[in-house]
Amino acid sequence: MKNASLILNVVLVVAVAVLFYLHFSSDKKPAETTKVASSTSTGNSASGAFRIAYFELDSVNNSFFMVKEVKAELNKEEEKMNADLARLQRTYNERFTQYQSQAQSQAMSSQESENANRDILQMQQKFASTKQQWETRLQDMSMRKMQDVKNKVEEFLKEYNKSKGYAFIFGYEPGFMFYRDSVYDITSDLVKGLNEKYKKN
Repeated sequence: MKNASLILNVVLVVAVAVLFYLHFSSDKKPAETTKVASSTSTGNSASGAFRIAYFELDSVNNSFFMVKEVKAELNKEEEKMNADLARLQRTYNERFTQYQSQAQSQAMSSQESENANRDILQMQQKFASTKQQWETRLQDMSMRKMQDVKNKVEEFLKEYNKSKGYAFIFGYEPGFMFYRDSVYDITSDLVKGLNEKYKKN
């Protein structure tokens, strides 16, 4: 019985020693991995710092010449749309008033009444269809133009960042970030560079 107890104690001591060794030897590897990973992630810039910049979206929208031209172009198209729809609306109102006065004076036969109703319905459908076409056209045009603006900003920032070494450049708008340090604000550089490049083109 004593021998069995002794053997059991020896086995337990060996097991504890093995676990102790495995525990502390395995802890070294993650530490080394973490160290390598951290050195890799900070190796993006010469100083090892993780640099971030931002620009004010509102300022770019208000000061970039291309955005102003796009807005003016979209406003012109919207004015054309409103004029076209107003013309259709006037024609509809005049025709409706004409048919209404004829119906009230009982100078309209049942066939003429059916034709009038059909004409009114077609004019309503034409108005709705024209409005839908204009809205789709304006939406497509707006998306296409604003994508062009976005491309210009991205092209400039890629060139600009070659000498700056920022890891990220964010476009700031209210509600997106809770805090920003104005030291990292590149809005003036961006607007100035975009406008100079746009004038040349």
